[in-house]
Amino acid sequence: MKTGMNLLLWTPAAGEEHLKVIEDIKNWGFDGVEFPMFDPDGSPWSTLSSALDDLGLGRTACTIMPEGGNIVGESAAEREAGVEHLKRCIDRLAELGGEILAGPLHSPCGRLVGRGYNDDEWKWCAEGLRAAGEHAQPAGIVLALEALNRFETYMINCQADLSRMTDDIGLENVGQMYDTFHANIEEKDIAEAIRTGGTRIREVHISANDRATPGEDHIDYAATFAALKEIGYDGWLTIESFGKALPEVAAATCIWRSMAPSEEHVCREGLKMIQSLWSVGSERKE
Repeated sequence: MKTGMNLLLWTPAAGEEHLKVIEDIKNWGFDGVEFPMFDPDGSPWSTLSSALDDLGLGRTACTIMPEGGNIVGESAAEREAGVEHLKRCIDRLAELGGEILAGPLHSPCGRLVGRGYNDDEWKWCAEGLRAAGEHAQPAGIVLALEALNRFETYMINCQADLSRMTDDIGLENVGQMYDTFHANIEEKDIAEAIRTGGTRIREVHISANDRATPGEDHIDYAATFAALKEIGYDGWLTIESFGKALPEVAAATCIWRSMAPSEEHVCREGLKMIQSLWSVGSERKE
């Protein structure tokens, strides 16, 4: 098991000015950093890669569809733009030396159309992600598709649909993410949802139900970790948290009040919870 911290708590676009935060993340005890990659050409990836190498930190990235890009859009142009965005992210992640590109890799966050997905959108999603997955193969990069709750997307909301999509794509390097925040809203049975994902789950986001400090909320992390151990998961457990510091991120995630004492508090206490509960699960398994 490896622990990561998503930089979205500080920035939507990492630069050299965030090297001190990255060093702090290392000193707080994390194994890696997850980088927002909303603009794949907007960060000095080679410089960041060298710094991460010096610190001995692993790296993953997350992205969303940009304006004009939508793998399940009605026009061929926006579907092509969506695929090209993912390909650029994959190329920049290779430059960073990362291993996983995660997120809702199909359509813009917050896009709702008053219905569920249709057959054409399902087909376009599989085709677009298959093309992106094939592009990622030479670099050894995995795509981890995320299910979002129904208030953020109409495409894929639960682990069962996510599993069907990754099976339809049919590539070893296109798997799925499990996110505790979204699952808390959408899944009827957390353990069963994780079993449904099974070995398709390639990354896990540890995200509190209030988007603040994991462990200071009502999500059942003990049951989550037990189910992850049951399926043999031994990958990244990455904290994803949001605050009020970044107006654009706060608006997108609907954070209107202070949710934690500090960013350091989120990191230290969230990591403490993960390490404590994961160790207990390991002892029980043994």
